Formats: sequence, C-alpha cells, structure tokens
Amino acid sequence: MPLTRQSNTLPAAVAAALLVGTAAAVVAAGYHLNQAPATVAPSRTFTVPSGDSLTAVAQRLHGAGFIRSPVLLRLLARTRGAETAIRAGYYRFPADATSDQILDLLMAGSNDLVRVTIPEGWTSNRIAAHLEERDITSAAEFRSAVHSPELMSSYGIEAPTAEGYLFPDTYYFPRGYGAEAVARHMVDTFFGRLEEVHPAARADAEKLHDKVILASIVEREYRVPSEAPLIASVFNNRLRSNLRLESCATIVYIITEIQGHEHPERIFEADLDIESAFNTYRSRGLPPGPIANPGLTALQAALYPAETEYRYFVVKDPATGTHHFSSVLSEHSEARFVYLKGVAQSPGRAHS
Repeated sequence: MPLTRQSNTLPAAVAAALLVGTAAAVVAAGYHLNQAPATVAPSRTFTVPSGDSLTAVAQRLHGAGFIRSPVLLRLLARTRGAETAIRAGYYRFPADATSDQILDLLMAGSNDLVRVTIPEGWTSNRIAAHLEERDITSAAEFRSAVHSPELMSSYGIEAPTAEGYLFPDTYYFPRGYGAEAVARHMVDTFFGRLEEVHPAARADAEKLHDKVILASIVEREYRVPSEAPLIASVFNNRLRSNLRLESCATIVYIITEIQGHEHPERIFEADLDIESAFNTYRSRGLPPGPIANPGLTALQAALYPAETEYRYFVVKDPATGTHHFSSVLSEHSEARFVYLKGVAQSPGRAHS
C-alpha cells in the first residue's frame, strides 16, 4: 500500500478564521493604543520646538503621558502623509484626547495662543494679576508656582522664590497654559538670555542671586539705559565701602508690595524709617531678595557695572529721568539741593 504524505495546508475555512481573528486583534489593539492613557498626564500643555521630528515628538508625547504608543502615532501620520506636517508651537490637549485627535492638533498648529507682554521691572504679583487678566492662569496658582521649592531646586536658584528670574518679554501662551508651565517658560528665558550675556554667571548660584538682586534695584532706578551701568557702579561702590544703598526703589517696594498701598508719587522722609529688611536706608548690604524682575539692560549693568568712583546719584531732570552722579557727599548735597529747590512748590513727598 503506497505511503501518502500529510498535507501542511490548512483548510480554507480555518485559514480564513485565523485571518479574521488576527485582523480583529489588530483592530482591537489599534483602538486600545489610540485611546488616551489611563493615567492622565500631570500637565495638559506640550511644546513642539521648531525642527523637531515626528519621531522625537511622538517619543516625548509618550514620555509625558499624552499617548499610549509613539509607534501608533507615527503610523497614523504615515497613513495621512503627514510625517512632516506637524507644526512647532504650544499646545493644550484635552484630558481624553486620542492619538488621532492629538495628531489633528499637531497638524493644525498651535491652538488658542495669547500674546502676553511682561514689562521690565514688574514684580511676580503684578505678573500674576496680568496673567489672570489674560486668562492664562489664575493669579493664586502663579504665585504658588513662583514659590515652589521644586521650581527653585530644578534651576538651582538659591532663593525661596523665582522673583527676579521671571524674564520680562513678549510671550505667546495658550489659554489655560498652567502656572508652572508659564513660570518655567519665563525662568528658561531668563537663563537663556543670561547665557548670551555672561555664560559663566550661572556657575555660582549665590553670587548670581546677589547680581539679580542688584539688577532688580537698578531696574527700578534707571530711566535712561546709558545710565544703568553708572547706577550699578554707585551701588557696587557703596557696598564695598559698607555704606547703605539708600535706594528709593526699595522704599517703593515696601510701600506697594509689602504694605499693599498705591505707588507713591514721591517719598516722605518718614518712609525712610519704615522697619523692613528691604529698607536700604536702615539696613546695610543688599536687601534679602529682588524687588522686581529685571530686563536685559539692568541685568547687564549688574553683571558689568561701569568702573567709577561714584557713590551718590540724584535726579537731575525729572522729565527725562537723567541723574547727577557724585563721588563726594558735598557735591551730592549740592545737586540734591538744586533738585529739591525745583520741586519745592510740590507738597509732600520730596525725597530722592
């Protein structure tokens, strides 16, 4: 009886069933991977820098908890011919956004951006109020983020608050961007600009913080940019000579930020006796922290002050904001007398 060879071919019905089962499993897996992760990402905001590839973006989206599978996102983009169609910008993704929906947003471009301008010399409290007005984040949440120990630690800032490191600039944020994201973006900008003007400054956090405090005072004292390095030199010379800084800007800070009053037009002599560590008419050395967030001009002046013998300055022309600089007290007293004589008709606050 002849031997018969056993066939390796599956019956057609079995093969078809396996194909259908495999296809169903693939569809089910694809559906599952397309859904939002079970654990919601801690931040719903995401940034795509210019030049980022789809692969890099997909990996970061997965790492941040926005998508289940970077491979699926790339496959979805490939099926749409959208591998190079994602756009740089800031995004805010809904908590239940699928990978497909996230890809839609990435192809459409940044959603709901708001232009926010932060002027030089604003405090974190004023920035917080402005961000709330612009519907970016609540003032309370921003103030909390600025005082976050985690934020300070991550940037190596030797201070209890990011005051002074919130770089004044024009930003574009999505509505509801989030307080921590805004604070980090502003601090990132600060250190980016610092790298441009003084790459080595970040190496010594304590020394840098002193420079930021000084820059914040210079920011609130100068009006003519060319005078900023001269004002910085005055304060440096006074610090070296163990003289009080006697900055009116620190008195204004106490009145507005600590006491909560309106910005004064002038300073009363009595204001110079306010008990506060920020009162540089009573305390020697730098105040305990920055009194504002300095811009590039003041920051450069603090890092690179002019080389002078000046120890005093007083307003020379209130209209232009120019000052008279002096090396000796007698010259300063005479210049101050001239200034006070010019404002003698104005009652009340006449100190400068």
